[in-house]
Amino acid sequence: MHYDHILVRYGELALKGKNRAEFENKLKQNIQFAIRDFPDTKVKRTYGRMMIELNRENPEKVMEPLKHVFGLSSFSLAMKSQNEMEQIKETALQAFLQHDGKKRTFKVNARRSYKPFPISSQEANQIIGGHILANTDDVTVDVHHPDIEVNVEIREQGTYVTCGRIEGSGGLPVGTAGKVMLMLSGGIDSPVAGYLALKRGAELEAVHFHSPPYTNERARKKVEDLTKMLTTFGGPVRLHVVPFTELQKAIHANIHSNYAMTIMRRMMLRITEQIAENQNIKALANGESLGQVASQTLESMHTINEVTNLPILRPLVTMDKQEVIGISEKIGTYPISILPYEDCCTIFLPSNSVTRPRRDKAAKFEEAFEFQSYIEEAVAHTETITFGSGQHKEDKDMDDLL
Repeated sequence: MHYDHILVRYGELALKGKNRAEFENKLKQNIQFAIRDFPDTKVKRTYGRMMIELNRENPEKVMEPLKHVFGLSSFSLAMKSQNEMEQIKETALQAFLQHDGKKRTFKVNARRSYKPFPISSQEANQIIGGHILANTDDVTVDVHHPDIEVNVEIREQGTYVTCGRIEGSGGLPVGTAGKVMLMLSGGIDSPVAGYLALKRGAELEAVHFHSPPYTNERARKKVEDLTKMLTTFGGPVRLHVVPFTELQKAIHANIHSNYAMTIMRRMMLRITEQIAENQNIKALANGESLGQVASQTLESMHTINEVTNLPILRPLVTMDKQEVIGISEKIGTYPISILPYEDCCTIFLPSNSVTRPRRDKAAKFEEAFEFQSYIEEAVAHTETITFGSGQHKEDKDMDDLL
């Protein structure tokens, strides 16, 4: 007898009403994708739980990718038994004996979800606990602070015994909240914003603005590596690389320096909106945090937002820099983000950018040159790359993957 299942628990999904099955089915698909390298596993959905049959696959290796699946509150190795008390007792004993770690005290927590089972939860606690005590030495019961909690879930399809649990990532299954277009730079903030959008169930595509020869290929490679990291948490991500050099040069030549940053961001937003609409995406996301830098004031956000009708999600809006860095270190993007390769926002960067730009002034400055042709050219020559579905490839026709 050995651990032959992984029992998966989810928290927030349990609060869903009529669309709960839709959320659970999406979670099942995401789990299957996460453990796709283990072909003998089988994922089954039951009320309030997912069960993964290991079928001799290495349990430790199977559990590792589950840590990154949003929608899971926790999961545990489990042994399955038939709904027969003698077998349940022996399964619980074996699960206890094979569990790693200190085993001086324990507690049994039986839960009878299958009501036709003739023994109550409280009676099962006593019977199973007595069996463990009778077959071990120097072990006692501690119902308040046990070394091991032996959880016994009696369900219609069988009884599952677990000892201990691994915390999951929480959140909602990726793909249950629609798709978001992330404005992805090479810095610390925007990858974290993407991670948090994934955690709320959004599927991601990303836009990056590249200005060769002012930004080199290492800067682009850095963004590609960040995109790959995000696929760990939400599956495939399409990265749209926008050629931004000509438009950026036009801004530098035609716009007063103190409004150049504001106009540049308005142009980025127009381009991102167009790419998003081409992909039928209904919201944008970025890494802005209120007041973190001079360009992220309410006045600046108000003026820049004017050029799009799509909602802009700002998952970091209330966070300080240390909080963002902490998350980036946790998810593994920080070492890539701090590589010293400049993105397009640092090119032609003026020292006197206005911190409280006005919409009327921004619109007046934009009258200085015909920018629409630059936007159309940038969108037309955008390169799209898909990461997370095997070897990445360029999309010659952006509709092929839809």
